[in-house]
Amino acid sequence: DAGSSVEEMEFNWDEYLEDTGATAAPHGSFKHVDTSLQNGFAPGMKLEVAVKSDQNTYWVATIITTCGQLLLLRYDGYGEDRKADFWCDIMTADLHPIGWCEQNKKILKVPEGIKDKIPNQEEFLQQVLKGACSAPANLLEGLHRGKNPLDLIAPGSRLELQNIRDSLEAWIVNVVENVGGRLKLRFEGLEDCDKFDQWLFYLDPFLHQVGWAAQHGYSLQPPLAIRSLKSEADWQEILKKVKEEEEESSVPTDLFKDKPVIGVHSFSEGMKLEAVDPMAPFGISPATVLKVYNEKYFMIEMDDLRPDRAAGQCYICHVNSAGIFPVQWSLKNGLHLSPPPGYPGQDFDWADYLKQCGAEAAPQSCFPSLNSDHGFKENMKLEAVNPVDPEEVCIATVTKLKDSYLWLQLEGSKKPVPECIVNVESMNIFPVGWCETNGYQLSPPRKAIVNKQKKIAVVQPEKQILSSRTVHDGLKNQELNSSDSVVINGKYCCPKIYFNHRCFSGPYLNKGRIAELPQSVGPGNCVLVLKEVLTLLINAAYKPSRVLRELQLDEEAAWHGHGETLKAKYKGKSYRATVEVVRTADRVADFCRKTCIKLECCPNLFGPQMVLDKCSENCSVLTKTKYTHYYGKRKNKRIGRPPGGHSNLEVAMKKPNKRRKRRKHFFVHKKKRSSASVDNTPAGSPQGSGGEEEDDQDESEVSHSLAQDRDKRKRKLRTFSFSDDENKPPSPKDIKMEVAEKLQLDSNPLEWSVADVVRFLKSTDCAPLARIFLDQEIDGQALLLLTLPTVQECMDLKLGPAIKLCHHIERVKLAFYQQFAN
Repeated sequence: DAGSSVEEMEFNWDEYLEDTGATAAPHGSFKHVDTSLQNGFAPGMKLEVAVKSDQNTYWVATIITTCGQLLLLRYDGYGEDRKADFWCDIMTADLHPIGWCEQNKKILKVPEGIKDKIPNQEEFLQQVLKGACSAPANLLEGLHRGKNPLDLIAPGSRLELQNIRDSLEAWIVNVVENVGGRLKLRFEGLEDCDKFDQWLFYLDPFLHQVGWAAQHGYSLQPPLAIRSLKSEADWQEILKKVKEEEEESSVPTDLFKDKPVIGVHSFSEGMKLEAVDPMAPFGISPATVLKVYNEKYFMIEMDDLRPDRAAGQCYICHVNSAGIFPVQWSLKNGLHLSPPPGYPGQDFDWADYLKQCGAEAAPQSCFPSLNSDHGFKENMKLEAVNPVDPEEVCIATVTKLKDSYLWLQLEGSKKPVPECIVNVESMNIFPVGWCETNGYQLSPPRKAIVNKQKKIAVVQPEKQILSSRTVHDGLKNQELNSSDSVVINGKYCCPKIYFNHRCFSGPYLNKGRIAELPQSVGPGNCVLVLKEVLTLLINAAYKPSRVLRELQLDEEAAWHGHGETLKAKYKGKSYRATVEVVRTADRVADFCRKTCIKLECCPNLFGPQMVLDKCSENCSVLTKTKYTHYYGKRKNKRIGRPPGGHSNLEVAMKKPNKRRKRRKHFFVHKKKRSSASVDNTPAGSPQGSGGEEEDDQDESEVSHSLAQDRDKRKRKLRTFSFSDDENKPPSPKDIKMEVAEKLQLDSNPLEWSVADVVRFLKSTDCAPLARIFLDQEIDGQALLLLTLPTVQECMDLKLGPAIKLCHHIERVKLAFYQQFAN
């Protein structure tokens, strides 16, 4: 009686790669994505810049490096001397294209530092500006200043799209949506009709700026598929309207400068070849060159031998089109070649087929050389467009590679799709995380969960606690005795575990959420019941990640239970850790009690005993502050025990240094903690609300404004985690608080060299990122200009590491203002 269902989950790439043991395809393999991230400025471009020492004069400078909206410049005349390089922000600096000074009657004057090297200014300028490429004027001035060029293709912009199905004519398309350069296009004149919409990357060789068709001698005609929807007069009226509005909706021409250049082909009509149908790229079949338009374009038809066939599947190609191969390519690469529909028999033979058709094979010289140096490997993961439904982007796995081609298995598509064949330079494949970066929905893989009655089906609640009630009902079916007394049947059968929500819930657990939990879980297999109990508790916490950390397995503890991996989600981040769970029924009560003590709550909060009216620990009379004070000072004999005695409380003593090192393996997006860190959870924080809105900062980060009494309370709170020989609370001098600590600089960061910046970063917990700063030649000036968006975009960092890095940059900025700004 097994029922199965599909579980929709919030998808996380890091977690998925870890679960599947797969790796992500390298970002550098997606050249079209790299191109789309460029800011329009390139090393070697020249511009006119205000001279620092004399703001009324300007001089020519060359771009050395770009970093988001920051440019590293060098005045012409310094040659290879890097000492005078300087960073500036496109949005704030006085930058202009070449020729601006002449047009605006401004003075071009050699800076003082290189006056001696340039005796004749006019002659020097003629020499350096000969054949020079000026920085684009539209990105230095006006509305587009400092913008990523890609943002200029806004919804409402117009482009021209060649019709690749039946002719080379072009027609106007409107941009409906721009997702990181992937454009949703609608034919001009169709207004709200989305039936014929297409998705293309902006660098597609068949997509052009308005005016391209007229320049290259092609006519503007709507495609056959839509031509019958309006009269010829209507289409001409639409064309007239477009020409009138050309200025408003045009896209800058230089945006297409990185488009692939179409070369000259040498195909002739009637030649045979092997091809992948772009409309159904699931196999390789024989095809014929049906028509040659000119030296750049030719039409291919997929072969179909059926007598009653409809119009053949045709499409237009150029010499670098993907999916065209010489005859016998499949055979040489051990691939299956699908015979044309209507071919007698399944064993296809090219020699017989060519003789039968009276045709010749396209020679090898017609085809471009295939690139095998692309970085993709089998089992790598990426994101890919579903060829059947181009609106959908799915998770894809590389199942096979041959030369420049990948076989991709798509996961999570609305309808099952066979393995599809794509070229490594296809603009329909993207690196892991591309959808998330561009705010587009990635179709996540669907995970089937099978619930069987005879066995416990424990489903970890990923999104909401309520899903655990289903599990609880499943566990209920296993009850071995209907009475509520604890009945243990068998060594590995766990009794019912009760949640006594009236008991004291401690500083980590939210009392309101505890009250929403089922009354009990179990009975059933010890490991499964306890795993479910711990999962429910983690999800009932103010900060689930913090509770998971408290429960995490300590390798030094002499406890030989069973290691189970538990997960927690907090503020969009996923955490996981191995937690020790006992396997036998005789240890369950002790396990529950010890876990309660770890979480600093009443030892009866959950366990095999149901608390009816009054807790045996009398925890109701204690406030949270007194309770946590007791946990922190339990060894001090002068402080009386709480009523009800907790004489047998045991807490495993741990060495914080080692524990924190181990945590690093289990947790992602987490700041380093100092060896004597203090807890950031206010000991008296209200239980019912507000817990979720705590700063998601590391526990060692304590703001200056904390009152002294709270500091004292915090130091008491964590004393229990120190080993016996250091059981007294550390003195304030011993507590190193990474963030609150004021940074003292020995030198002015404005004067730091690249080496100084690297040295500073190596002294922080962002040392692994120092290499990026060295490669990008970021000195002190550039460091002070960096912001979170710039760091994320140009250094390709995830949000966690980017925030951590920016935190250190802000410390330098603060120290700079306090020590050197005056």
